[in-house]
Amino acid sequence: MKKHLNTLFVTTQGAYLSKDGETVTVKVEQEVKLRIPIHTLGGIVCFGNVLASPFLMGFCAEKDVAVSFLTEYGRFLARVQGPVSGNVMLRKEQFRRSDDPAASAQIARSVLIGKLANCRTVLQRSLRDHGDKIEQAPIQRAVQMMGAALKRLPDENDLNTIRGIEGDTARIYFDVFDHLIVSQKEDFVFNGRNRRPPLDNVNCLLSFLYTMLAHDVRSALESVGLDPQVGFLHRDRPGRPGLALDMMEEFRPFFADRLALSLINLTQVNKKGFTRMETGAVLMNDETRKTLLVTYQQRKQDEILHPFLNEKVTIGLLFHVQALLLARFLRGDLDAYPPFIWR
Repeated sequence: MKKHLNTLFVTTQGAYLSKDGETVTVKVEQEVKLRIPIHTLGGIVCFGNVLASPFLMGFCAEKDVAVSFLTEYGRFLARVQGPVSGNVMLRKEQFRRSDDPAASAQIARSVLIGKLANCRTVLQRSLRDHGDKIEQAPIQRAVQMMGAALKRLPDENDLNTIRGIEGDTARIYFDVFDHLIVSQKEDFVFNGRNRRPPLDNVNCLLSFLYTMLAHDVRSALESVGLDPQVGFLHRDRPGRPGLALDMMEEFRPFFADRLALSLINLTQVNKKGFTRMETGAVLMNDETRKTLLVTYQQRKQDEILHPFLNEKVTIGLLFHVQALLLARFLRGDLDAYPPFIWR
């Protein structure tokens, strides 16, 4: 278990969380391993066989501390959250635009422009940084195809067409993703995206990082009063946080994909950290999971120049900045939603 910034990650199997006065207590085999004052926490994330008392969950709900439960390999299961806060007028406007295909297409188009621009930059940087180690021709073709899609998007107003472009470009991107892995090639082979469960080491890394990213983006949306379930590019489906998935698209390539590639290429993770089960599912061990959590949180503390604000912000605050910009657009303070585009 480890506390990073204001989030407590509990990965020790068999751990039990309970309320003790104004603190969260973590016990393993009846022995107290950790006590943390509730006012220092913004969220608790539990992996695998980790239990929490009903009194603690109610206490966290009162204190606006979200408790998330994930499988051992990082698939989201459930989240305990207190009463929804925020501006009801903002949420009603969000619902109205989600029900309007033209309004949904406008926001979905902006989100997708951010995603494609960032995917293209990831590929271009790989060509620049590892041009002597990778097969350049397929990556250059993918860059060109994404550039063509980016030129086409501003004129598209049909939501289904926009969603079709998203699917096509995702396949183009992941078709060349294996070329971006320049070390440990035999142990980290990527033959396409798979999940629930992930079937190889690379997909195991990506699924875990995407789950953590979804947790952070969802929290950012809730903090500004938006409903993370009601999206524009991702349509309504029971149990699916559509808006969180929408906003994640801008950050997947820039944040999660690059982090996975760095972990592999810099040998911060290796094949010993992964186990293939009889079902074919690939799980990571506790040590690898802790490495990911530490690296993920360290990366969030890096600073970057925000292209719209023209100010330096930490990466961890980018999710909140984008949530605020979306809220401002829905309120009518901005003419369009400005996606995050990595330079």
